[in-house]
Amino acid sequence: MDTQGQVWDAEAADRAVAVLKAVADPSRYRLLWALSHGEQPVSELARILGAHVAATSQHLAKLRAAGLVTTRRDGTRIYYRAAEVRPLLEAAHLAGTDGGGPGTGGPGGEDGALAPRRAAAANPLRARRAALDGTP
Repeated sequence: MDTQGQVWDAEAADRAVAVLKAVADPSRYRLLWALSHGEQPVSELARILGAHVAATSQHLAKLRAAGLVTTRRDGTRIYYRAAEVRPLLEAAHLAGTDGGGPGTGGPGGEDGALAPRRAAAANPLRARRAALDGTP
């Protein structure tokens, strides 16, 4: 399948699906959001989730397997940090709060006020640059 000069890469698609599956759980999404603000030990992440350390560790293992978090050991403590996931999380949040029906910019019609936010979600780096230098 060739779209816009790009050849379909089945392996890349499989990796993308694995990432999306890893983020699809609400607890893992919350863990990634917390880690996108800085590294944390598993005990603090468990406190944030309101879950047991063992359950939190299992979620972190899935995120690590998907390549979304890395670890650093300091003595007996293991600290987790997120890869560059902020644009993914923000795009998912935007889709979850805006996507849908008429008046939301979804399939029912594009709301003019939401068009810039959708463009920002589609290209987070461009949106970040525009915010820094004041261009639309």
